Amino acid sequence: MKVGLKWIVSFSMITLVAIGGLFWSPIVDFPNTGEFLSEDKIVGADVAWILAAAGLVLLMTPGLSFFYGGMVGKKNVISTMLQSFIALGVISILWVVIGFSLSFGDSIVFTVDGEHYGIIGNPLSYPFFSRVGVLPHKDMASTIPFVLFALFQMKFAVITPALITGSFAERVRFVSYLLFMVLFSIFIYTPLCHMVWHPDGLLNKYFGVKDFAGGTVVHMSAGFAALAGALVVGNRKKPHHEPSNISYVLLGTGMLWFGWFGFNAGSALSANATAAMAFGTTTIASGSAMMTWIFFDRINGRKISALGACIGAVVGLVAITPGCGFVSIPESIFIGFIAAIVSNLMVNWEKLKRIDDTLDVFACHGVGGIMGMILTAIFAHGENASLLHGGIDVFAHHMMALFLVSLFAFFGSLVLYKITDNIITLRVSEESEDLGLDISQHEERLS
Repeated sequence: MKVGLKWIVSFSMITLVAIGGLFWSPIVDFPNTGEFLSEDKIVGADVAWILAAAGLVLLMTPGLSFFYGGMVGKKNVISTMLQSFIALGVISILWVVIGFSLSFGDSIVFTVDGEHYGIIGNPLSYPFFSRVGVLPHKDMASTIPFVLFALFQMKFAVITPALITGSFAERVRFVSYLLFMVLFSIFIYTPLCHMVWHPDGLLNKYFGVKDFAGGTVVHMSAGFAALAGALVVGNRKKPHHEPSNISYVLLGTGMLWFGWFGFNAGSALSANATAAMAFGTTTIASGSAMMTWIFFDRINGRKISALGACIGAVVGLVAITPGCGFVSIPESIFIGFIAAIVSNLMVNWEKLKRIDDTLDVFACHGVGGIMGMILTAIFAHGENASLLHGGIDVFAHHMMALFLVSLFAFFGSLVLYKITDNIITLRVSEESEDLGLDISQHEERLS
């Protein structure tokens, strides 16, 4: 088989990274610069919990592969699952080399009235995890080793591009997806991550965006990128298919739900009361959304289905993510309820169905993330923290930030898809699509 130039370039890049790692300077901590605290500030309980939470978040990506893999047709199960799974390799390496620096490095800022607002991190802050060691960071992770914080955040970066794959399932070239995943992570995910979660980030410091665990950074960015991807790649030749394996979807939902406790409760970065509340709101919102989805289906003349129950549960998890540490458990019931209804309406909206978003990523993750951010701005507890607690300005800033994030994620992704397509054609040939991506892309098939 002829080996194309693109694969030679790909292998050369991983070779350079591997060799570069040998010659990069070792981890060095600077306790006297004021950036890091001393090792005696580490809290053992926090370390134990974030280690566990990081493992839970990692589990979500294989869970997503089962969730998506069970929904597609039988000729595309392996391809779809691999598109999620491969992110564990690609993004992990990218995160160490440059992604963490762009996300949490020293802010590249612009100044307004003497105030500095970060839009992205300096790529030379922590390349190859230099200066990412065992000492706690004063501003970002004051009770756990900084390396643990970096690895925990890496799992969020891994699953975000994997979420997008459901929108163009069954028709995208694998190598093109790899390129887009890298571009998306560098140019969409890392600036959003920096602006929302870095202490000097624009959306955090100026707009006051409350995103506890990734409503904007993960779900809105993935949802709008998914919508752009479906538009650029185009509809499938045969858009209607029977899900290949509902039991895979059930298994994937269970793994996602289980892992989401690390995703949300772990974002407290401590074994404390906020983590416990986030744990509770996460599971209750998901249960509420699951039941709402299946009952709403039934009153609209559709059968109660396992697929619907699973989709509803995931929508609830998405919607509670930005507010899980800011709202009460009773409020989480309502958040799951209303998000399930809105997402269900979007999934079944005829105008949106004309866009072949294969697994309804935008209707579930994009819309779920939007609903979560709006409801967080309404219900978040604390003085002047939300609309119901006197924070009219906070609510207004949230709405402005949502608008800006939506535009940035959608149009930014649109540009990246076009760039990818000009370098390596995104869509497979008609013959490959008919044959199925499992065989045409990977020469593998389900037994």
